[in-house]
Amino acid sequence: MGYKRRKRLSAEEYANGIIEGDRIILSRAITIIESKLNEDILLAEQILEKILPYTGNSLRVGITGVPGVGKSTFIESFGKYITSRELKLAVLTIDPSSQISGGSILGDKTRMEELSNDPLAYVRPSAAGSALGGVNHKTRETMLLCEAAGFDVILIETVGVGQSETTVKGMVDFFLLLMLAGAGDELQGIKRGIMEMADAIAITKCDGDNIRKGQLARAEYQNALHLFPPSETGWSPKVMTCSSLENSGLDQILENILEFEKKMKDKGYFQSKRQEQNLHWMHETIESYLKRAFYSDEDITKELPSLENGVIQNKVPAIAGARKLIELFNKKRNFHFED
Repeated sequence: MGYKRRKRLSAEEYANGIIEGDRIILSRAITIIESKLNEDILLAEQILEKILPYTGNSLRVGITGVPGVGKSTFIESFGKYITSRELKLAVLTIDPSSQISGGSILGDKTRMEELSNDPLAYVRPSAAGSALGGVNHKTRETMLLCEAAGFDVILIETVGVGQSETTVKGMVDFFLLLMLAGAGDELQGIKRGIMEMADAIAITKCDGDNIRKGQLARAEYQNALHLFPPSETGWSPKVMTCSSLENSGLDQILENILEFEKKMKDKGYFQSKRQEQNLHWMHETIESYLKRAFYSDEDITKELPSLENGVIQNKVPAIAGARKLIELFNKKRNFHFED
């Protein structure tokens, strides 16, 4: 028996299904958003346009941390705590992908099993692919679909393998950094930049013999944070301890996030930050579309191999090769490449 392809829905049908909270239609729409096919790219834009008035009401939280910090375990425990407060939760988890095959290196469907079965939660794993910042290229668009589907909180988990975390910071309201206690010179192993970006730090695995180590690490990190220049918003990041096994400290973390949301909304920073993020997102998308148009151009695909070869063999300077290709690309567009 041959494979029967599912009936393709219209943008209107996708949008209505998402707004009504249909999880199956939401998942199908995310697959379209992540697709690289031209027909899907157009459909994705139409879906996004229709759901846009229903977005913007979720609290967006980015979660990152050093390898071994137990991000998945933390997110499952924290997620269950959030749903216990009768809040609807979407979790967008990003798996590290093989740069060669493009496939995910984690058989990740089994992670967060309990949370996946929670009627108030929706867990969507995606491969990070070649995207920098430890997030999938389409994480932002996926986040908008989840907002339109009525989720109160959206957690975005990053790869956390030393890639630029700025990408995540640029799409969330609150940025939570997970740290380990008792791992030796804690502060030296952390990039100052990541700590400066954090709106709060949570030290994980603070149970049993680790409680004392956690308290020491907390004091150490809090002192380190005092050395950073104060934020223009006036927010002082707090260092907290928690245990995913014992479900301790999770309430404090959620209260801290909700307090941040209230203060930033009262001061007007919340909305202005989102407006800045939207503008940045548009410019980033322009770059992405231009790159796609450039590499799929017929003249470029013809000329690229020989120029690449010239650059490899040191016969053509890289800058000259780039200039030639861009001038070729712009020839049809009557645009002159200038320094």
